[in-house]
Amino acid sequence: MLKPVEKSPVPLRLDVWLDVACLFKTRSEAQRACKGGKVDVNGQSAKPHREIRPGDVIEITRPLGRRQRVVVRATTEKHVPKAQARELYDDTTPPPSAEEQAMLDLIRLAGPRRRHVTPGTPDRRERRRLRREKERPQN
Repeated sequence: MLKPVEKSPVPLRLDVWLDVACLFKTRSEAQRACKGGKVDVNGQSAKPHREIRPGDVIEITRPLGRRQRVVVRATTEKHVPKAQARELYDDTTPPPSAEEQAMLDLIRLAGPRRRHVTPGTPDRRERRRLRREKERPQN
């Protein structure tokens, strides 16, 4: 059984809450998103130090133009397990349209993005192979 989520009556910084609620991997990533105009609170662009309270509506612009919409249910400064973090908000994001879903499926089929590698630059596997060959004694 999960412990109840701590509900604090005091407002909390937006970047801290986004990190604790597991909507971003790190607080610095949440700060970058806020500074970059990717996070709106109650319809207005929000800075990382903006204080949020239960009932606030947060919209996050995700890659590929998707907008995630969440309603704050509770705030807590302490990190909690992911299952409890999901209790901090209600996700009211509408499901993707048929066209958006088809685009997402195509992107997923294309595979993971690789950084541009110039010809002749060894990748990690190739570097390790080359290092092993150098370390072998030459007879």
